[in-house]
Amino acid sequence: MQSSGGSAEQARPLFGGALSAVVPHSATDVSDLREIPDNQEVFAHAHTDQSLIVELVEYQGQVADQDAARYHFEDIAGSNKALEPGAFEVSSLTALSKSAVCLSECSSAWMLTGTQQVSKFNEEARNTVTLHLGLLRLPQFSTDVLITFNDPQSISPDSSSAAAVGTLREPWTVQDFQRLLQTLTLHNPELFG
Repeated sequence: MQSSGGSAEQARPLFGGALSAVVPHSATDVSDLREIPDNQEVFAHAHTDQSLIVELVEYQGQVADQDAARYHFEDIAGSNKALEPGAFEVSSLTALSKSAVCLSECSSAWMLTGTQQVSKFNEEARNTVTLHLGLLRLPQFSTDVLITFNDPQSISPDSSSAAAVGTLREPWTVQDFQRLLQTLTLHNPELFG
């Protein structure tokens, strides 16, 4: 795959090389900074408050494919303490063709965009974050793969994230998120047990 600069982008190993995907070159591996759960790979932008997360979660067999992305979005909203009325909204949900993703093992693929009013570190201040969620369903491995792009739109001046405002040097784009989603590749199914 070619980036806009013309140089070939390299797929980055994830989960010990069991998966790989093209991650933006400016991504900082958060596991180098703090402990991350074993079911997540978390990347932060070096100069913005943006993040990309690849997460392996339990397959939700009771949830129909067309409802699963919304289910996970609402679960994330709960984790973000953003479940009260008006704190989250889904603006689009799109089914992706299996030919649009490299993870050929998935039974279905979805992309959801929404917003959440979230606070960091249990602060009172709330930030408006556009959340782009990719869902790749792997029922044969009892796994749903979530790829989340957190893209802050409005930062409260009282938030600890306010320091990042105004430093938007080469922020990540939806295309960076889509590239990660589309290039995710399975190399070792033993990852799923």
